[in-house]
Amino acid sequence: MKIAIIGYGKMGREVERLAKARGIEVTSIIDPSEKTAFHLINPESLKNADVAIDFTQPDSALDNIKAVAAAKKNLVMATTGWHDKMDEAKSIVKKSGTGMIYSSNFSIGVNAYFRIVEEAAKVFNRLEEYDAYAYELHHNQKKDSPSGTAKTIAQILTGNISRKKKALYDRLDRQIEAPELHVASIRAGSIPGTHVVGFDSEADTIEIKHTARNRSGFAAGALMAAEWIQGRKGFFTMADFMQDYFRK
Repeated sequence: MKIAIIGYGKMGREVERLAKARGIEVTSIIDPSEKTAFHLINPESLKNADVAIDFTQPDSALDNIKAVAAAKKNLVMATTGWHDKMDEAKSIVKKSGTGMIYSSNFSIGVNAYFRIVEEAAKVFNRLEEYDAYAYELHHNQKKDSPSGTAKTIAQILTGNISRKKKALYDRLDRQIEAPELHVASIRAGSIPGTHVVGFDSEADTIEIKHTARNRSGFAAGALMAAEWIQGRKGFFTMADFMQDYFRK
């Protein structure tokens, strides 16, 4: 497999480092603000790549999807914060006949965590004396809040606990209502990505926690996703990847 890296920030550099360690050829690095060989996504900058991996910014995500699709290349979209344009992205991929895989978090550990949270939510759906909550912590350089991972967790909880209908991410100046799920965010210092899901009753509290130690887990997951999406057509998520992985 040969890859192109779109975005040469901390994550782009980590993908490059890990790809080289695993014998995966990086054919091009594309970033308009860096001293890289290519500044634009086009057929020329992508011509030797099998799959492109995007770790950029939310405001450029849709344009990047369009450009990669126009070049008839498959894409791992690892940029978060553009969920409101998901339907448009799916349409672009379908019309172009290419393949794309998206996730709020490509860490294999986090995606295993999603599956664990889903199973826990199904258990506590039957235990009405327990209330659910979630919170996340990140370093002060993170540009979105709540994290895309926290939003995915909220979707899992509201999708599997019938008494929880709506996730709230903002400050509450009132008593929370029973059908609401409160998801809190903290930004400070150099805190690594940390996500906690809890279930609380009068008798006890149960928490499930994931903490990222470094960026290598995200890069490794993105490379595994690139291998998986190679040759496929259509729009996929890491849930599809994980389902296929555990079926083997």
